[in-house]
Amino acid sequence: MNNIAVLGAGVMGHGAAQLFAQAGKNVCIRARRESSLEEAKELMNNSLKIMVEKEMLTENDRNEALARVTYTTDLHEAIQGADFIFESIPEILEPKLETYEIIESVVSENTIIASNTSTFPLEELTQNANHPDRFIITHFFNPPQIVPTVEIAKDENTNEQVVETTYNLIKEIGKSPVVLKKEITGFIVNRVQVAMLREAFNLMEKGVATAEDIDTAMKGSMGFKWAFCGPMESQDLAGLQTTKAMVGNISQDLSNSREVPSFLEDMVESDQLGIRTNQGFYNYDDNGEEAIRSRDDQFINLLKLLQQKQG
Repeated sequence: MNNIAVLGAGVMGHGAAQLFAQAGKNVCIRARRESSLEEAKELMNNSLKIMVEKEMLTENDRNEALARVTYTTDLHEAIQGADFIFESIPEILEPKLETYEIIESVVSENTIIASNTSTFPLEELTQNANHPDRFIITHFFNPPQIVPTVEIAKDENTNEQVVETTYNLIKEIGKSPVVLKKEITGFIVNRVQVAMLREAFNLMEKGVATAEDIDTAMKGSMGFKWAFCGPMESQDLAGLQTTKAMVGNISQDLSNSREVPSFLEDMVESDQLGIRTNQGFYNYDDNGEEAIRSRDDQFINLLKLLQQKQG
């Protein structure tokens, strides 16, 4: 797995491309517009520069990584000779299917085709595929060059050698892959996240806490602990008899809503979309640039600490 094609130069695309390049892979990023490629190049350059400043990479590491990346608007050029294709184009099914059809007409039967989708199951992605056994989902998290976890999803058609090769590649680029035993909507992280958000929204609707209160509470508790001790291990450390009592006492009072909260519907309808419109649960005056810069800076500090802990 030396030649990697990354389709899509957005947040997930350029972040994944950076990871592959840092790991010594030859990477070609393809986007439809030259402006998207220029932006991806600048973002990668800035990201690697920060890692040099944080002493996570040397200046030579940065230069070598950047030198391994090429850019093109030509899909055929991007995928020619690729061992592994990482697709991160917009979450619209038809363009994905059209892209896969072109890919399969060009590449070797041994080329693995991975999608970063968090929306579509493999059954839908491979509905027109000649070789559905070489398709797999590799779900990275934003920002992908920093956040360690990658969820790997397969289905009954996926070749186990494809799963093993993909798992090893994700490990090789420094990530923490998790292979789902079976495919399910939302995979692991988004299902747990949505369950937690459902209750957070419920607390807001009941007037128990504000958005800021909930953020403060979670950052100083679960957020503080879970980077080093996940929710299941935490229960072992607390004692499962305590967990049993807690779940039994609280579960009956939790929200079991299956609907999007009305206040969230209203926020979206009134164009309160978060950083995109400078208004969401918080207000911004720079489309979130400072919030993202601060977030990524703290994430990198945490990643550096985790890497030191792992030796």
